[in-house]
Amino acid sequence: MFPSIAELHSGYAGGREAADVIAETYCRIEAASDPGIFITLVPRERAFASLNVLGTFDPKAKPLWGIPFAVKDNIDVAGMLTTAACPAYAYTASVSAFAVQRLLDAGAVLVGKTNLDQFATGLVGVRTPYPAPRNAFDPAYVPGGSSSGSAVAVAHGLVSFALGSDTAGSGRVPAGLNNIVGLKPTLGSVSGDGMVPACRTLDTISVLAGTVADADAVFRVMAAYNPSDPFSSSQPIPLPPESLPPGLRVGVPDSAGRRFCGDVLSEAAFNAAVGDIAAIVGPGKLKAVDLTPLFEAANLLYSGPWVAERYQAIRDLIEKRPGVLHPTTRRIIEGAASITAADAFAGIYRLAGLRREAERIWADIDVLIVPTYPRPRRVAELEADPINPNSELGTYTNFVNLFDLCALAVPGRFRADGLPSGVTLIAPRAHDGVVAVLGARLHAAAGTTIGTSNVPVPGPKERSNSAAPGEIELVVVGAHLSGMPLNHELMSRNARFLRAVPTTSDYKLYALPGGPPHRPGLMRIADGSGTPIETEVWAIPPEGLGTFLAGVPAPLGIGTVRLADGTNPKGFIVEAEGIVGARDVSVFGGWRRYMASIQAR
Repeated sequence: MFPSIAELHSGYAGGREAADVIAETYCRIEAASDPGIFITLVPRERAFASLNVLGTFDPKAKPLWGIPFAVKDNIDVAGMLTTAACPAYAYTASVSAFAVQRLLDAGAVLVGKTNLDQFATGLVGVRTPYPAPRNAFDPAYVPGGSSSGSAVAVAHGLVSFALGSDTAGSGRVPAGLNNIVGLKPTLGSVSGDGMVPACRTLDTISVLAGTVADADAVFRVMAAYNPSDPFSSSQPIPLPPESLPPGLRVGVPDSAGRRFCGDVLSEAAFNAAVGDIAAIVGPGKLKAVDLTPLFEAANLLYSGPWVAERYQAIRDLIEKRPGVLHPTTRRIIEGAASITAADAFAGIYRLAGLRREAERIWADIDVLIVPTYPRPRRVAELEADPINPNSELGTYTNFVNLFDLCALAVPGRFRADGLPSGVTLIAPRAHDGVVAVLGARLHAAAGTTIGTSNVPVPGPKERSNSAAPGEIELVVVGAHLSGMPLNHELMSRNARFLRAVPTTSDYKLYALPGGPPHRPGLMRIADGSGTPIETEVWAIPPEGLGTFLAGVPAPLGIGTVRLADGTNPKGFIVEAEGIVGARDVSVFGGWRRYMASIQAR
């Protein structure tokens, strides 16, 4: 059994005792026999005592009731040491990190703090003065970092989920190397208050879990505005779409962007994942993407001025007691001493230019799929060269936070040698829900089990196709459809896709004069000459709807649209005078097919 949230809550609903689950958790930790996973374990009696404040099982009031979890040891837990894998730095936290407290308030049960690359500087998981965690599948390979202990703990099913941090891939690389999910949220959506900073402008708390559903559930508990944290965002992250938008466009690296360093097994595994995602989104939805500006930005993270942020984070320690640092950590961070303020501004300017170049990528796609890392690396390789293999692991991760993108690492199909492979879905900020829905389907399609267990990955959770409380349903028929030129006007207002459903058979669709972008007009016809027209229904918050409607130009307006599923949401309609000179394109049955006919000419 893998202790997923759904599995444990099903057991609790059937009368299983939380104390038994926690007792089994400690037994599994002992059986794992890996002294490198945890730096500090919560004493058993303290963990059992925490159950006394949970009350009766109530997953609505406490959505993480009785769920065992672990925290990376650069994140504060009240009454426990925070070491950041540097004993000389250690202090006892007086209060828990904002995100940790939200998890505890939601009923989660902490069992320990996990090992990491010292000060979260690394993607290998072995830069620690403590015993290094062992890769869950083959100890000859690195476990990935910097959230190594958290990833290995989840992979073995010791806990249901664990917190990591992610500045350059620290929550994604170890997830891929240990066959679990790593969620890197939109910056600012989860408060970093109470986390030892690495690069404070780029840091976020990440989630490592067995399934996408669990990772997203934990994220939704933690995501909240923290007025005490100047980097916390007050903008809510939309809920996941109820299903995949039919026009979803997925980017894949072009031939130059497929970097596997000669590892044919990694390349074959990634190609299989691309085949899986093509089957999910449908034919013609994949687009080759030039990743050059992303790779150039990735190089800035350690060769540019951002390493000075790491210096600032531990400035007092590195200037007064550098000898207490891990040799590789010290070597990397001391390099910032020569960086000037002018260098910092030069880096900021270069990043701004690369960000503008990268905008062209997101004009053509909604989600990008990349390998989580080019290839797994052996511990022996790191012992011979502690820098270059680490840098290689960050090929597809280092640019994400610099561009303020969200990302989700999910397991792909296993390599032919039995090692796990991983792919990462990347999207613009606040699109966390879209990558979660796609990621759940991709994870299930891989046909793997969870972590090291023999538990198969569950299929995607069925969702309601109606708006949540506080949302308004809006029907779109043209350029605002998913994958069309104006869909971003919905996404930027925190709208989310609900369902694709045609109108009743008494409508006509017109192509209005003017453009680009070309605009449709939907009109209800009373003479029986109409036909069903394809539409999409989106849920949008009231404040987003207000600004959206303010930009609707005449002769378009908003009215009630009758749909074939019996619902009557508000949506785009056209005034009678607007169809003067317009072309009746109802025969195409929808705007997508009409636009495809124009492009095929």
